[in-house]
Amino acid sequence: MLSSLLIKNYALIRHLEMQPSPGLNVITGETGAGKSIMLGAIGLLMGKRADSKILLQKGQKCVVEGSFQIEKYELTALFEANDWEYDTQTTVRREISGSGKSRAFINDSPVNLDALRTLGEHLLDIHSQNDTNNLSTQQFQLMVLDLYGGNQKLLKEYQQVYVKWLDLKRKHQQTVDQAIQQQNEADYKKFLLDELESAQLDQVDQEQLEQSLQIMENAEEIKTQLMGCAQILEEGELSVSQQLSSAIQMLNKIQQFDPLYQSLKERLESTRIELKDVYQEFQELDQQVEHQPAAIEEIQAKLDTLYRLQRKHGADNVSQLIDLRDRLAEESLELMQLDQLVSQLEHQIQQLEKELQVLGQELREQREAVFPEFKERMEYLLGKLGIAEGKLDMNREALTTPGANGIDNIEWLFSANKGVQPQPIGKVASGGEFSRLMFCVKYLIADKTCLPTILFDEIDTGISGEVALQMINMMHQMSVSHQVLTISHLPQFAAKGDHHYTVYKESDDNTTSSSIRRLTGEERVEVIAKMLAGNRPSEVAYASARELMEY
Repeated sequence: MLSSLLIKNYALIRHLEMQPSPGLNVITGETGAGKSIMLGAIGLLMGKRADSKILLQKGQKCVVEGSFQIEKYELTALFEANDWEYDTQTTVRREISGSGKSRAFINDSPVNLDALRTLGEHLLDIHSQNDTNNLSTQQFQLMVLDLYGGNQKLLKEYQQVYVKWLDLKRKHQQTVDQAIQQQNEADYKKFLLDELESAQLDQVDQEQLEQSLQIMENAEEIKTQLMGCAQILEEGELSVSQQLSSAIQMLNKIQQFDPLYQSLKERLESTRIELKDVYQEFQELDQQVEHQPAAIEEIQAKLDTLYRLQRKHGADNVSQLIDLRDRLAEESLELMQLDQLVSQLEHQIQQLEKELQVLGQELREQREAVFPEFKERMEYLLGKLGIAEGKLDMNREALTTPGANGIDNIEWLFSANKGVQPQPIGKVASGGEFSRLMFCVKYLIADKTCLPTILFDEIDTGISGEVALQMINMMHQMSVSHQVLTISHLPQFAAKGDHHYTVYKESDDNTTSSSIRRLTGEERVEVIAKMLAGNRPSEVAYASARELMEY
């Protein structure tokens, strides 16, 4: 419930304060007095945009502030989800600076306009004669039927499954796209992987292969040089081994004269032994080295394969080729896993679609079951509001895939005149008919849900007499459980309100501004009398005003 409203420096409003009461609050005033301006200021609390042009005095900021009692609205979860500070007496404020910069606050904490719009939907329901878009939408029509039929719990269960279904479908599509992208490259990557695997890279030592090839290709030269070394060491007439033996014998003859001679002899003996080992190794190497054309061809083929793969993939060594092979193998495995995931997701989607069909069918049956009663009450109320021949019907069309609110498209059909086939509301209803249709809808669902404060902006345009009385009486019934504010130009409305406020203009030497005050007693009677008969009401007008208030 809106408990207080403050508007400062907005358009013609210098300073306006009001404390709407529970029940039915009627706001009247002469044309141009500022009723619509006040409504525009309230729109700022719901996140509508504004600029510095709305400032009455350019050097001062505009402030619009509303306090709401929200303990009955069950908004704790909404506040927690958005990290807003919760208070049963919540204050929403907008400030517009002279430069046009806007700031918004919920309980003194800064928020953006999206936050105001989100919260505003739960605090204020503003309805004007031109507010026709919602009534024509399938979403609104379904919402009304579900509120009227008490389907909220079933609809919530359906929508929870629907959200899961949508999430899985998005994930499925992403997975399919990823799999297609990988599949487009899969054949070529499979060819590369097979080529790398056939090279048996784990069993290859490139350096050893290159060395072996060098030895085999130069076998004759190597054998010649090894044999020459062996000849020098052991096999020639003046071999190193024979000459060392001669030197050892010479030192043997003089070793007793000086320990140094004996040491030199021992060193030469050690050298001779080492040379003998070297000679034996020459012989072994000579036996190992052999020119083998077949082996050379085999090694050359292996190296050619390695060199080709390295050039092809820009690799410097076998290790990098192995890394590439392993990566391709992983991608191949990932593709197989993606295919499995696609199948799993398709199965899960099918299961959720079955759940949606079951819940959607239940929603369909409950909506169809409640519509005849809803239709009957709507037509009765329309008759009270001057559309005696009004007819409401509903067209249903099954959806090929589940929708956010069920498995059907529905469309209300309306006719205001006898003998005229009902057509979609958006095509046939006039502005006044739209307004009364919406009013009847809100009247019917008022006791079905905890609606926020309802504000009707000149919904009485185009009506008078008994129809006006019927409408204000219906508003009065709505106000039993909901705070209602209505901006009106009709005396019937002013007379039937629980509380009556008037918007008026004040002027000084420099400016004109709008203000508001609550009327009581004879002051209220006088204003209603002026609404009936002009600025100089007669005693008859006063009597009519009192009669309206008592009727």
